[in-house]
Amino acid sequence: MKLQQGYHTYYIYILTNKKKTVFYTGVTNNLRLRLSQHKDNITSQSKTFTSRYNVEFLLYYEKFTWIHEAIVREKEIKDWRREKKIEMIKTINPDLDFLNYLFS
Repeated sequence: MKLQQGYHTYYIYILTNKKKTVFYTGVTNNLRLRLSQHKDNITSQSKTFTSRYNVEFLLYYEKFTWIHEAIVREKEIKDWRREKKIEMIKTINPDLDFLNYLFS
């Protein structure tokens, strides 16, 4: 069996709730599907962080070709203080608008 190499797309992303009081950073290979799953989680009464805090609104994302790079970046961002995350988000989203429509 011959393995074929190809390009893949992975995303790191930052979500928030309606009042923008909490941030959630994650990684996925399908951001459209993942956003839908987060939204479904909120209505399913599950006990996850995103459901507990109604986190479903996309503020920021980055694209990667290699999963290892995406995971390293996700871990880096998760270690940051809130102020540093906001500063980074504002580089592409100065008004902290919800960007879900880009993946609907």
